[in-house]
Amino acid sequence: MSEFVIPSINVPSIPVASGGSFPVRRVYCVGQNYADHAIEMGGDPNKQPPFFFQKNADSLNASGEFPYPSKSEDVHYEAELLVALKSGGKDIAVNDALKHVWGYAPALDMTRRDLQASAKAGGRPWEIAKAFDQAVPVGELQPVENVGHPSNGAIRLLQNGVLRQDGDLSQMIWKVSEMISYLSEYFELCAGDVILSGTPAGVGPVAVGDRLQVEIKGFEPLVVDVT
Repeated sequence: MSEFVIPSINVPSIPVASGGSFPVRRVYCVGQNYADHAIEMGGDPNKQPPFFFQKNADSLNASGEFPYPSKSEDVHYEAELLVALKSGGKDIAVNDALKHVWGYAPALDMTRRDLQASAKAGGRPWEIAKAFDQAVPVGELQPVENVGHPSNGAIRLLQNGVLRQDGDLSQMIWKVSEMISYLSEYFELCAGDVILSGTPAGVGPVAVGDRLQVEIKGFEPLVVDVT
């Protein structure tokens, strides 16, 4: 086996609540998966085939800080439930999908909203708005044995102590099992893949000095300082 011609690259990972870390292969994100958020973004709240985009695995950020990114003057928070897969495959049946889940964590899908709006207007991809460095603040991963498969319960975001997002996991248009099944029709899913499952209404801008707190029933809050 040949040696790498440059130093080996570190594998991105998420800290696990009980110790250790979960290695990450890919990050899939579902768009407009809560009806009220679809409406606030100008979308159709009725159940349509889901759409996905990707973030970079090394965009994951468990530091508790979010450095305000360059080239944007309108960066938004989006509170989400992250799903981590322990196995995968192709054409996974909905009824089998949750067998592939290792655990869950609170996360933020940070978005350069001005760059996203420009990309949308030009019919261009969103990566410049979504896949920038440290764009996914994430909390500790909890295994299924501890939290089950959350399908209802509050998902909230507070900005400097003020409630901004107040939804319920039951409001997802596409449930976790459906997202996994649908994705597996287009990609071969594997251990180490994670899915950001969408955000409720109330997304908004952040500023340096803000403190964001994501609260999901059954999880320790994710607290992130914007620096």
